[in-house]
Amino acid sequence: MEKSFYYSVPWSDVGYLKETLQALEIPFAIEQSSDKLQLAAGDVAFVFPDLHVRVYRHVHELFGNHGRAYPVS
Repeated sequence: MEKSFYYSVPWSDVGYLKETLQALEIPFAIEQSSDKLQLAAGDVAFVFPDLHVRVYRHVHELFGNHGRAYPVS
């Protein structure tokens, strides 16, 4: 999966978000620690590829804002 953008969320939100994304069949990955991402202590990243605008709208509504661009290598 080519990584395009991500959201940083606390561990306590992972279960609900993961189940919702799987139910909507939206592709994602979860990263706990990365040299590329600046995550606060206790946070994880939901990472997404480029998405069709209609699919992105669901992600935007679920997370409540726009994701951050995934750093290029």
